[in-house]
Amino acid sequence: MKLNTKQDFTDLMHRILDPLLPCYSAGGARLHLGETGASYDRNAIELEAFSRPLWALAPFWLGGGSAPEFERIYQAGLDHGTDPAHPEYWGDTKDYDQCFVEMAAIACAILEVPEKAWKPLSPEARTHLAAWLGTINHHELPNCNWLFFRVLVNLALRSVDMPWDPALLEQDLQNAESWYIGDGWYSDGSPEVKPQRDYYIPWALQYYGVLYSVFAAKEDPERAARFRQRAMEFGSQFMTWFDADGAALPYGRSLTYRFGQCAFYSACIWAGLEPLPLPVMKGIIVRNLQWWMSKPIFDRSGVLTVGYCYPQFFMSERYNAPGSPYWGLKTFIVLGLPDNHPFWTAEAAPLPVQPGVTELPAAHLLMQRTPDGQVNAYAPAEVEQNEHGQFAEKYGKFVYSTRFGFSASRSYAELAQAAPDSMLAFLIGGQIFVRRHSQSFAVQDGKMVSTWSPFEGITVTTEVEPTEQGHIRRHTVVSDRACTAWDCGFAVAKFAPGFAARAEDRTALVANDRQRCEVRGEAGAAEIVDAWPNTSLYVTNTAIPAVKYDIPVGTTTLVTEVTAFARPDASTEQ
Repeated sequence: MKLNTKQDFTDLMHRILDPLLPCYSAGGARLHLGETGASYDRNAIELEAFSRPLWALAPFWLGGGSAPEFERIYQAGLDHGTDPAHPEYWGDTKDYDQCFVEMAAIACAILEVPEKAWKPLSPEARTHLAAWLGTINHHELPNCNWLFFRVLVNLALRSVDMPWDPALLEQDLQNAESWYIGDGWYSDGSPEVKPQRDYYIPWALQYYGVLYSVFAAKEDPERAARFRQRAMEFGSQFMTWFDADGAALPYGRSLTYRFGQCAFYSACIWAGLEPLPLPVMKGIIVRNLQWWMSKPIFDRSGVLTVGYCYPQFFMSERYNAPGSPYWGLKTFIVLGLPDNHPFWTAEAAPLPVQPGVTELPAAHLLMQRTPDGQVNAYAPAEVEQNEHGQFAEKYGKFVYSTRFGFSASRSYAELAQAAPDSMLAFLIGGQIFVRRHSQSFAVQDGKMVSTWSPFEGITVTTEVEPTEQGHIRRHTVVSDRACTAWDCGFAVAKFAPGFAARAEDRTALVANDRQRCEVRGEAGAAEIVDAWPNTSLYVTNTAIPAVKYDIPVGTTTLVTEVTAFARPDASTEQ
């Protein structure tokens, strides 16, 4: 897919958004994209689907684009959705309401293009819209990135001379400041409550901070400058999450937002920031979008699906509704750039040469770029206690790879259903148990070291040490019961050209023409785990090489070496 000029990006936006046109309601305020549910009601589900395209449309209009049919729909929708007397009213809000999330895109549209999202509305419609948005100032919000939704709403209300809450705006900004950790990194809320570092930093905390630095540059120049400096620091590190072939690291929650992975760099370019040279940032954005557009992520009518590289609900969260994936459209903020901006003529440059292993201390991650180009992240299994679904899979695996992805379990009833790639999986009482979170962790001498317990009475200390083309795991298991454990490598695509699998003595190998993963134990017996279909985020069918160990009562040391090779994804090869 050619992606270089402003017209190329515009065409891609239309490719993603035009299939939605037949799905809008008669009054324009609702967008019905499917029958699956979420943890919020149908009103919020259809508002979410309506709102999220604005992350692309508003910048598109700001940059001089014209889409009359969408303009008509959104002006009608903003009128009818906020009118309590209209059948398509989005409803009165309550504490912790999903509607507050969706207000953010509407607020940004008002800030970016009031001539499209505010001025064409009748005085009565403006009053309704401002009143409905203003309800966010009278309810409780989760103490996380949601506070920035209220920040954006208050900025929007202030910009059009409607009632807003300056005290609450300042309070929310100070709360967000308290989450700052250093080196450009935040936690998504209090570090004690939400300690994990994931995509909510680049596509939420950092993204909104960059937007604030533009929207409030005159009124709050000191804080705006601080947000911009933090973005500069963060951006120089975040590139380690991207593969040269365009893939970004599959890690953490909300991965159904897909190409939102590169949205931070789009926001930086729009705001005039260069944490990396402009051509390098363009390369990251272009290759990531190309990688995603080569995957079957749309249904037959062209609507984005919930999933990752294909429709897949095992990895979804309870807040993933049919319209949720359109959050990824935040990447299209670059469409707000003028036609003569150098971004549109810059060549998409490759990633700079990077060291083999990079420690990101504030992120609690050890990043590796192997000689064949794959990115591996050595993770500490640090998570909040309020799980949103499949947290063990999203944060607890030893290593996450851009070339192999990871698997989300079907169940823990048997090994094949658990599909525990890159995990040490224990069989106890007919159930599979893995690392869900670590009791302690540290990066020591270039190794990720963690202590964890899969089951009461069993404690494991795991050292994972990168090698040139893989890693070595050393597990010290202290157990009060005899049991069995499998140390598993990456999941390799089955039904692919050149597929082969074999287990001999203490070495298990699964390979195809593009991927190869070998797992070798100093003891134990090799096995191949035939994972259940649709567990991998990357492909529908996989096999996992593993070494099976018998765990006696007492202290046992297990040493397993994992070697993995993978050619780049051909979708972005030039």
